[in-house]
Amino acid sequence: MIRKSVGAESKLTLGQFLASIRTDRGLSQREVEKATNKVVSNAYLSQIETDQIKKPNPNILHALAEVYGISYEDLMERAGFVVPTRARTGAEQRHGRVATFAGHNLTSEEEAELVKFLGYLRSRNKPGG
Repeated sequence: MIRKSVGAESKLTLGQFLASIRTDRGLSQREVEKATNKVVSNAYLSQIETDQIKKPNPNILHALAEVYGISYEDLMERAGFVVPTRARTGAEQRHGRVATFAGHNLTSEEEAELVKFLGYLRSRNKPGG
């Protein structure tokens, strides 16, 4: 059985996702290089973010997860690595799925707007809606 993430971000490539998280954190590629103690060079990060490198080394993904404060397992999955399901527990799990915008620092107002928008999308998909 193939597991797929659900939500708008599931359509993002690994590179697009990482670029969105980096931008959300207000970091430049050079700042990420410095924060990872040059484990991830800015040139390599650029290649990942532009999808020239689609499956980076797990050590690179780990360093990025640490700097961005996001799930290493999620990055591994997005890169196409097999991740044991038992690794997904606790707060990361929401009805068996990772929260779509968990990596972004949303304000309570932004989160409320997303919930309202989700309600709107769901109402459109109902018969007669």
